Amino acid sequence: MEQNAQRELLAANPEWSVRELMARLATALASKGPALSLGQTSTSLVDGDISLVVATTGSSGVAKEVGLSSAALFASAKASNKFLGATAGDSWSLLLPATHIAGINVLIRSLELGTEPVDLRKHQGPYPIVDFTAIVPTHLFRALKADSNLLKHLVDAKAVLVGGAALSDELAKQSRDAGINIVTTYGMTETSGGCVYNAQALDGVEVKIVEDNRIAIKGAVLASSYINAESEWKREMHDGWFFTSDFGRIEDGRVIVEGRVDDVLICGGVNISISAVERFIQNRYPALTFAAFGAKNPEWGDALHLAIAGDVLANEKEITEFLVAEFGAVAKPRGFLALTELPLIGIGKVDRKKLAELHQEGTH
Repeated sequence: MEQNAQRELLAANPEWSVRELMARLATALASKGPALSLGQTSTSLVDGDISLVVATTGSSGVAKEVGLSSAALFASAKASNKFLGATAGDSWSLLLPATHIAGINVLIRSLELGTEPVDLRKHQGPYPIVDFTAIVPTHLFRALKADSNLLKHLVDAKAVLVGGAALSDELAKQSRDAGINIVTTYGMTETSGGCVYNAQALDGVEVKIVEDNRIAIKGAVLASSYINAESEWKREMHDGWFFTSDFGRIEDGRVIVEGRVDDVLICGGVNISISAVERFIQNRYPALTFAAFGAKNPEWGDALHLAIAGDVLANEKEITEFLVAEFGAVAKPRGFLALTELPLIGIGKVDRKKLAELHQEGTH
């Protein structure tokens, strides 16, 4: 098939079984049928090199349609299986939605191993034993606190990939102490999912730090473009390097992700990192479900606020005192928002834009 030829784009049916989705995906990856789209897309035709289109919404709330080639997706799957030591016949379980790159990657890794993943997305009761699985931190929290069946499933696996959202040091320690071999992952849809495991770049992936401490990634795992937004894609690409929206550093060959470029609040002329605030609170209050966010304030410009979800009682005065002692007076939360649960984008990512809207609604 010519590189610039067009091919049909077929929307994946959420009612498909894993077996049918696997079959459709294999056909798309082999360019023997239409490309597949996950989520809403703005077109019915894509360039011939694109096999999968994944609609994704980052923390900024801006929706993008990421076009991925079969070469990128297979490069990711092969590198992942190699890092984990997975060999032909090994099994994966599917605990993540198949509408996101992390869930689809479980299917593609299984294709590479010649197996079919065990669909456990709606599972109840004892879990079967598998070799590998992929989850978000919420699964770990649930397994450690309330779901002994899930805990056993994770302990029995050779390795458990954990990504999609920040993993606190405390939760990571508790998981390892419980016998779960967790492998932390960093990546995004634009990099065919996780491309840095346990702070190490996978085979074929290069990482460097560029201007403003942004993390840049290069390698065969990169997407082809944003669908119907090629100019935006080109703005993020620089001589084959994709400039992410995350900032970090590299120490002794380890990639340390520190937060998002756009998660900095300018409060009273002083920069406050939302990620740093959240890590600090999570390490002190590991049982707390919460999120930090910014809201406009006539006195401070951007003001720090905290949303706290669930039925765990939070000592707002104590939290405030700890934050001020650590970060200074500008880190004093200007408001607390009590919610039943946090609004999410994708798998495990907090919708901070929605939190700001909820705060605004509550002030009227």
